[in-house]
Amino acid sequence: MEDLKLPEIDYGALLPMLILFGVACVGIIVEVTTPRRLRNTVQLSLAALGVIAAFVAVIAQHSTRTITIGGAVAVDGPTLFLQGALLVLGLVSLMLIGDRSLERGGPFVSQAAITVGSQKDVKQAGDQPGLTEVYPLTVFALGGMLLFVAANDLLTMFVALEVFSLPLYLLCALARRRRLLSQEAALKYFLLGSYASAFFLFGVALIYGFAGGISLGQVHEAVSNPQQSQILLYGGLALLAIGLLFKAALAPFHVWTPDVYQGAPTPITALMAACTKVAAFGALLRILYVAFDGVRWDFQPVLGTVAVLTMLVGAVLAVTQTDMKRLLAYSSIANAGYLLVGVLALNEEGLSSTMFYLVAYGFTVLAAFGIVTLVRDADGEATHLSRWAGLGRKSPLFAAVFTFILLAFAGIPLTSGFTSKFAVFGAAVEGGQTWLVIVGVLTSMLLAFPYLRVVVLLWLSEPGESTPTVSIPGFLTSAALAIGVIATFALGVVPAPLIDLTRDASQFVR
Repeated sequence: MEDLKLPEIDYGALLPMLILFGVACVGIIVEVTTPRRLRNTVQLSLAALGVIAAFVAVIAQHSTRTITIGGAVAVDGPTLFLQGALLVLGLVSLMLIGDRSLERGGPFVSQAAITVGSQKDVKQAGDQPGLTEVYPLTVFALGGMLLFVAANDLLTMFVALEVFSLPLYLLCALARRRRLLSQEAALKYFLLGSYASAFFLFGVALIYGFAGGISLGQVHEAVSNPQQSQILLYGGLALLAIGLLFKAALAPFHVWTPDVYQGAPTPITALMAACTKVAAFGALLRILYVAFDGVRWDFQPVLGTVAVLTMLVGAVLAVTQTDMKRLLAYSSIANAGYLLVGVLALNEEGLSSTMFYLVAYGFTVLAAFGIVTLVRDADGEATHLSRWAGLGRKSPLFAAVFTFILLAFAGIPLTSGFTSKFAVFGAAVEGGQTWLVIVGVLTSMLLAFPYLRVVVLLWLSEPGESTPTVSIPGFLTSAALAIGVIATFALGVVPAPLIDLTRDASQFVR
């Protein structure tokens, strides 16, 4: 009888993920052992130090190219780049989550189990300190995202999907104000996310039946030399795609996005808009480029249609929105379509330009939601567009910064929005997807209208009696805004260093 051989484990390659999961577990212990008055400071410091330590570990592994844990995890150029991007964007998100200066007690409810509308609910909305469990939950989510982009077999990818999804479902329900809207958003996200996860798992089963294994290398070999029915292959790929398209907010699996973005606490919305998109597209890139590149001519037209539908839905429906967070949600949907155009180039330029776009968009959208947190009245954030009329006259610096961010979303030169769109569209033309580029340019022109409408509203409209105030941001929010704005400008003026970095990191291992 042969001895059981355990798979070799490269702990150095896994160190960033191990650090985050360890910090999250320590955060849970801190939650029950630290006095309440100290918890926020301790938890925020612990989470931030954990993310920074994980980022240092990613940099230390910059030359690592390996497959470990019996083929379950691949650490290569795209893995390390995307993990680094997730950690940087996650750290900026933690700044927004940790700021308690804009509202007494912060943006999160003090007790999740308090009945909505009760006396306790009214009291907690006033001055009680918010939950600090949000920090370990956020770190767990980031750890799951790091594993998601590194997963080299389909079952590991599913586990990672659940690890980062479950904390996000909880975080969406923890808004201090408008709690019914927040809980409704969390319930919608949970139910639809569960269906998407089920589709993904069914896809894993079909692919296992086709390939006789679940590692992406085995799937690649089976696709190159098919021995089983092609029905299993295409059925499995379709179901896998549904799960990933849902997380990436691609049409027609986007319907959760506006409601969840509107109802979730704004710092959590920012985390999802920046980091979840990186994780979803990182996994999509690995599956399409590593496992299923042998049937690219079959899935390219289908996913191309999805990209067109996504760009049209995002651009057209953004025009009709009257709430700032819903407007940014449809903007996010349209940008997911542009990202898919880069993915479908299916060449090295497509991979590098998509990774560049993910980073550029992440910084810009974090700055946008950071600004949304500042416009407030007695009931909290004022997100209806009519309330923003004339804010440029009351707070010109705020309006100037937000105008710059909106112009970046519109793709104006000297912003990261222009360079990132130029990069993905150029890669798509090189990959023979010119028709997608034409649709992308037309929808970008249409999408500029709602952005410019907000700019006109800020500067040229008269302030009303109910115009809210722009709060003075605390240190953490100010730092997050500064990082987002500087990165948006820098990547528009000197994008070459990051583009070169993405090109150096654009080789998968099988």
